[in-house]
Amino acid sequence: MVVERFSQNIIGSGLFKIYIATGFFATLIFFVINADLFTPLEMLVGIIGVTVILKGVTNMMLSLIILLFSFDNKQAQLDFEYNSEKIDSLLAGLSIQDATGNNTKK
Repeated sequence: MVVERFSQNIIGSGLFKIYIATGFFATLIFFVINADLFTPLEMLVGIIGVTVILKGVTNMMLSLIILLFSFDNKQAQLDFEYNSEKIDSLLAGLSIQDATGNNTKK
């Protein structure tokens, strides 16, 4: 659950989309500047190829970020929150039982 939320936040930030778009436009500018050296078909294949390669590199970067990121602190925080909520609910149940027990004694 923590990993999914973390990866969705990274993907949603748009950082990887900007990376791919920058590579696409840099490749496009490269082929426009060197138009006399390449045919239009070579330019198209080069632009598409570089964009696909950058998308693959982006996916590898995302998997490495997730792999190398330490979720121990987040997991400990979630465990603490879960345990504190459980303790609070048990204390609330105990105080309700205590209150009903005091009312029946009177």
